[in-house]
Amino acid sequence: MMRMMHKSKIHRARVTEANLDYVGSITIDRDLIEAADILPNERVQVVNNNNGARFETYVIAGERGSGVVCLNGAAARKVQPGDEVIIISYGLMKDNAARDLEPKVILVDENNRIIKS
Repeated sequence: MMRMMHKSKIHRARVTEANLDYVGSITIDRDLIEAADILPNERVQVVNNNNGARFETYVIAGERGSGVVCLNGAAARKVQPGDEVIIISYGLMKDNAARDLEPKVILVDENNRIIKS
């Protein structure tokens, strides 16, 4: 059996921008995605702690060290700059591997700087 498991997340990131006119995706500081083991173009779920919205999109690597978390395209309607979000990635794995999985959890401060990984 294969299971879809929570692989990693960036917890309580702050939205820095919402760009409705972009084609789509979420732009995230390259330092954050590397720490969370999330690849550019990987599908992620975004949970908005301010309004309860949950949606999926794909990742674009943003400028390293910038702290950027920018929702683009239609997803920009689900957030406001300053909103707190959780960005979750999942992985498909065999049952035995899933039982031993310890997800990576990246905690950030109000400027999206890593405080714990």
